[in-house]
Amino acid sequence: MAGNLLRENDVIEILRDGVFKLKLMTPKCFEDLVVKGNLNNLVCMKAFLSKVLGLGIVVGSSLVKLPQVLKIMFGGSAEGISFLSVFLELVAITLSGVYSFSNGFPFSAYGESVFLAVQTALIAMLVLWFSTGKLQSLVFVTLYSGAVYLALDPKLCPVSLLWYGQAANIPMIILGKFIQIISNFRNGHTGQLSAITTILLALGAIARIFTSIQETGDQLVILTYIISSTVNSIIALQVLWYWNATTEVSKRKTE
Repeated sequence: MAGNLLRENDVIEILRDGVFKLKLMTPKCFEDLVVKGNLNNLVCMKAFLSKVLGLGIVVGSSLVKLPQVLKIMFGGSAEGISFLSVFLELVAITLSGVYSFSNGFPFSAYGESVFLAVQTALIAMLVLWFSTGKLQSLVFVTLYSGAVYLALDPKLCPVSLLWYGQAANIPMIILGKFIQIISNFRNGHTGQLSAITTILLALGAIARIFTSIQETGDQLVILTYIISSTVNSIIALQVLWYWNATTEVSKRKTE
């Protein structure tokens, strides 16, 4: 019996170390939810689920745009992808990430911005690479990297200034995504857009509404994700709606 008790205590201690290292719970919530087994503590339960969901989004975001990157690279084309749309999305993601970082929000609340910014910058570079040339794509990456470096300097860009950047995200997201939505509608297909990437982006933005409410309470951030989830869902639905037409276009190009 003592051996069983020891093993149980060991498991709890291992869980405690893991949970605290990942900052999934406060000591009080761990004691109540795990040690005492009180699952009726809705405040702690919602906070825990938000942390887990947030970290899941961050981990998933590290690869969410990889299918889009690979599709452009192996297809040797960026047809159907609007550079302006990608660029506006990149600016919005970057401003959101810098704003959250400067406010000291938990990494689980905005970490995907880092991974999405890198992947979106790569997509923007590839669009330029296959449409206007290598030089323009390299110049773009250099300028973007410099802009991010300056934005992270609190002396040059204080939080009060970054708030306006976060506020500007909403019209940029709407404009950027609607450029892509209109382009898809006019083309009658979605070109090189990746179905996996567009669907995951829509689901991630929807989940972020809940985690932002729980972890930041920032109304501007919450509104940004509501808008983002709406327009990303429209594009995801277009990918499904134009699936057969897009397949036919791809077949004609390979013939």
